[in-house]
Parts: sequence; structure tokens; C-alpha cells
Amino acid sequence: MYNFMCTAEENAIKLKAREFAKTIPRDLLIEMDKDEIQYPTEFVKQLAANKLIGLRFEKEFGGQEMTWVAEMAALEEIGILSLALGCLASLPSICGEALHTFGTEEQKQKFLAPILAGEKFCAEALTEPRGGSDFYGATTTAVKDGDHYILNGQKRFVVGAEGADIFLVYAKTDPKAEHRHKSISLFIVERDSGVEAKYIYGLMGCRGGGAGRLYFRDVKVPKENIILGEGEGGRIFNQMMYPERMTSACGIIGMAKGCIDIASRYAMKRIAFGKPIRKFEAVSFKLADALCLTDAARSLVYTAAKALDTNQDPALCRRLVSEAKRVSTENCYKAIDNCLQVLGGIGYTNVFPVERMFRDARLASIWTGTSEIMNLIIQHEHFQQYRKKAPDYRDIEGDAAECEAEDEKIYE
Repeated sequence: MYNFMCTAEENAIKLKAREFAKTIPRDLLIEMDKDEIQYPTEFVKQLAANKLIGLRFEKEFGGQEMTWVAEMAALEEIGILSLALGCLASLPSICGEALHTFGTEEQKQKFLAPILAGEKFCAEALTEPRGGSDFYGATTTAVKDGDHYILNGQKRFVVGAEGADIFLVYAKTDPKAEHRHKSISLFIVERDSGVEAKYIYGLMGCRGGGAGRLYFRDVKVPKENIILGEGEGGRIFNQMMYPERMTSACGIIGMAKGCIDIASRYAMKRIAFGKPIRKFEAVSFKLADALCLTDAARSLVYTAAKALDTNQDPALCRRLVSEAKRVSTENCYKAIDNCLQVLGGIGYTNVFPVERMFRDARLASIWTGTSEIMNLIIQHEHFQQYRKKAPDYRDIEGDAAECEAEDEKIYE
């Protein structure tokens, strides 16, 4: 992250997050990766105590009323720790988006405020065993019963399943709805209402975030805990995807940045054939590529953040956020892979943390919307906009030497 891209206030929060990241003990990272810690509650409490979560939300509820750019700047610094810790730092932003944008005053006071204060922990229950990308194909149901809804179903890959007090759960309230996007609703479900959590995953990376499966067996949820109303789950989901995808896109930049630092230092120290290996283009070009990939990712992420901050057209925001998520997660994975290659065999061991970052990074292009789903959104928003209004800049089709050869322009 470069200072000239941020205001003084945004730089200040970035530096605050950087100093915070330095205080996290290495033992926490090691124990999380060994699955000895399943949910680092103290880490989240410390984030809250340093006012590093909920940056975009009102001060009334514990936020800082800052920008998307500020949140990205802070998260890049925290993301250098691990994908799991970056995700846990992001959950108050993701879950908080639904509460802050669509929740009632009572819901904000009861749930958002304690989340931002670090008194309660939150998680999003979205993915189901039968599939992930097919959001509207969810089979978890919520049936109205007097003053409550009765929830039944399962969710899996829930980061925070092991430690969260509050779950935001998407469930079908109208399975026969004429339009699928009106079939789902979002509920605030408290753990002590009867939610069963079970950790069952041996994860390749991103360990220690408490990812597990949730079971809802006739769980009673007060009607006051539905957000916005029945059939509004799709609308809320689309809004929540902004922070979900933006935080995924930005946190991994911190990981890549850390790996580039390690690989650069190694390349300057490691001697082969009588000179530092950075003198060999086969090595130094790997780092040049890693820098290009990471800087390109960063540029797109902060462009998307600026679009959100300036309330650009929602279609453009959806496209840019999707582009940022896809490009950043893929680029940074390649950058980390390059750094591992620079380290050579020792990079494949746990003598350096690059192997852990490499394992972590592989998940980033899968969760919160796969790269393929991002492409689906990108092309959809592009063509939707193009059909409404073609670009008003120079039409270069007529610049070809034989542009008037209409017989050669066959479309059917």
C-alpha cells in the first residue's frame, strides 16, 4: 500500500493496523496452523479494543465512519498475518454490512454494537452441503410459527462456526416463490438458541478460523430477528458481497507483500555460483513478476474501493468488485508461488512461512465467490451496460483499411 494513494486519515489507520499486526505473537499463527487453536477470541477482542473493525460504520455503534479505502488500507496490513486472521478481522464488516444497511435500530443496538465492541463474535452461514455457488438453491428452511420462525437445515464451511455467538443465516421462506431471488430471507440466529456446531474439516490452509458445519434442528428464531423482511435475502446478499469480496481481495495482498519481502531478502543473501542469486535474471524476474502482479491487484482493489466510496453506478460497482476479487486472489497466489520458487527447496518447508501462505492463498479464489462466478458477474454487468448505452468514445471499427467490406462481416 502506498501513502500517496490515501488521505492522511486513511494513512493513519493503515499505520495503526501495521503496528497492531506486529504485536501478534508468532505462537498464535503456528498453533492455528497446527489446528491447536480453533478460534482466537483474544485476537478479535484486541482488534476491537484498537478500533480496527467496523471502520465504515457509525460511531454510534462503535464504528469510525471511515471510507472503503481506509478499510482496505487497514486490512492489507492485518492480512499479512494469515488468511484466517484476515477473514476474522473482516467478518464484522461482512456481517455488519447487513445489520448496518438493512437492520432496524433495535437490531443494530442489540447485535451490531456488541460485535464492534468485541463483546460478541459473528459469522455468516451461507454455503450448504449440496453446493456453494448456487445461492438460491439453498435448502435450509424457515417456517413462520406465531412469533417465531422455525429453522431446519445445514450450513458448512462457516468461518467462525466454532466461536461465533451470532450467525447470519440465509434460509428459504418461500420455496415456491415465482422468482427465486424472492425465496430467501436472512435471519439473525444466536448460538444459544439451539444451533449445533461441528468442526469436521482437515483444511489444506486457512486453519484456526473455526470453520465448521452448523446444524439447525427446529431452531426457534424470534420474528424480530429477520432482517428487512421475508424474501429480501437476495437483496441483502448482493450488498454483503461488497465487503465479502473486497476483504478477500485486499487481505491476500498483505500476504503477497510479506512473501515478496522474505523472497527479496533471501535473494540478496543467498550465494550461488559465487554471487547473490538476485543477480540472476531467472530469480530477479520472478520477483519482478510478483511485484507487477501484486501492484496490479492493489490498483484494482483501490479503484473498486473508490467507486464504492463515491457511490458510482451499482452495476459498475458490482463489476469492479468482482474484477478486484478475481484478479487480486489469482495474482497474489501467483506472486506467492513465485516467491516460493525463489526460495527453492527450503521454501517448501516450514523454515519460512511462505509455504503456509501458499496453502492459505489457494482458498482465496474459491471462497466468497469463485473466479468463475466472478467472470459470470463481470461479463453480465458489461453486456447489460453495453446494451443500454454503447461507449461514446471513438468507434475504431471504421479505422480498418477495408472497413466498408460489409459482405465480409458475417454475423449469422
